[in-house]
Amino acid sequence: MVSADSYIFNKKEYPIEIIRKDNKNTYLRVKDNKIIITTNYLVTNKRLSKLIHDNTAFINRMLERSQKKENDNEFRLFGKTYNIIYGFTETEIEENKIYCKDIKALNKYLIAYITDIYAKRLAYWYKLFEEDIPTPNLKIRKMTSRWGVCNLKNKNITLNLELSKYEMEALDYVIVHELSHFIYPDHSKKFWSLVAKYYPEYKDIRKRLRNSV
Repeated sequence: MVSADSYIFNKKEYPIEIIRKDNKNTYLRVKDNKIIITTNYLVTNKRLSKLIHDNTAFINRMLERSQKKENDNEFRLFGKTYNIIYGFTETEIEENKIYCKDIKALNKYLIAYITDIYAKRLAYWYKLFEEDIPTPNLKIRKMTSRWGVCNLKNKNITLNLELSKYEMEALDYVIVHELSHFIYPDHSKKFWSLVAKYYPEYKDIRKRLRNSV
């Protein structure tokens, strides 16, 4: 869809920039999220509109690539979306951006960052439990069918790495859930009563997470 000075694709508006020079030919390109037309001073706006209309397939294809590239540079961390900006010496999070050197440095930073958050939240909830439960060992890995696992024999609590993409309350609920398994290995009424004791809102969080993995 084309207006006087913009182009709409996938519900997003892209500006149209017209550059007039003393050149003979007219060139159309997509760059920096803009449709750029370089043309002669004598070419009318009507002809330029027809040019855009005739090249809709090309423009859409270029914009689709651009949007995909933007999505590839996004990362969701504890419910918030960050734009990843490469080329910096140090890795740091500032407002809605993550600055880093490259993907290797980013992954190394995120694993350490997420592990620290998981460990702190597990320690926080463990201290709140009045029941006699063992000190848990934290394991983190990506799982496809479970948000958390409690191993009674090894005293391990394994948390899904994908939880780091959700709000902190999702992580808290799963931690409470798994700690409660040290008292009740099953999902009996007593188990859910214990979960509710420490996390009364568990049903809402559970509903949001259900069928997500």
